[in-house]
Amino acid sequence: MKKQERFRLFLDYFTHNFPEPETELHYDNPYQLLVSVILSAQCTDKRVNIVTPPLFERFPDPVSLAASNAEEVFTYIRSISYPNNKSKHLVGMARMLVEQFDSEVPASIDDLQKLPGVGRKTANVIASVIFNQPAMAVDTHVFRVSHRLGLVPTTATTPLAVEKELVKYIPKSLVHKAHHWLILHGRYICIARSPKCSQCPLTGFCKYFEQNVKMGLVPAA
Repeated sequence: MKKQERFRLFLDYFTHNFPEPETELHYDNPYQLLVSVILSAQCTDKRVNIVTPPLFERFPDPVSLAASNAEEVFTYIRSISYPNNKSKHLVGMARMLVEQFDSEVPASIDDLQKLPGVGRKTANVIASVIFNQPAMAVDTHVFRVSHRLGLVPTTATTPLAVEKELVKYIPKSLVHKAHHWLILHGRYICIARSPKCSQCPLTGFCKYFEQNVKMGLVPAA
């Protein structure tokens, strides 16, 4: 099956069955989402959603967070992975927002990446979710699922390479949705260990299923 056909089938399934995907992070404004995405690095959205309500109550905006310090922020996010570094990043991010961006989260991916704690993946999430830009954030789920489905070649060995391959074949109007489709499919069906192929609606065009499950090399969990 040609790559273009795999993309067509992937997009057809999700546009018809899951037309309006959303992030599972809880937020009320761009600032809150930015904080949540920074916290979510190597941490579950569920854990982040537990931590953020009291954090946002204490620091409702960039100004209040910028006026704090890493030691205080740490007390609110101690149960998050890498709390020491993330505490410093959050305070530094807030101070830059206040000093350079008039306390507003910028829409530009380049500007977003200037903020402490914000790499390309986080910048793409904000640009995609908040500003509906055709930005593809590649996390471990997107990386894994796009390879298993055969949407990207095995030679795409870095997140940036995967990002470039995906946006090459996905219409700009759907990139921000496809990001969520890939993440959620990887989170609940195409999990890292023992993917749930018996529950997957995409096996008809999945390269992993073709090469492993159908050939009897791995069981259809």
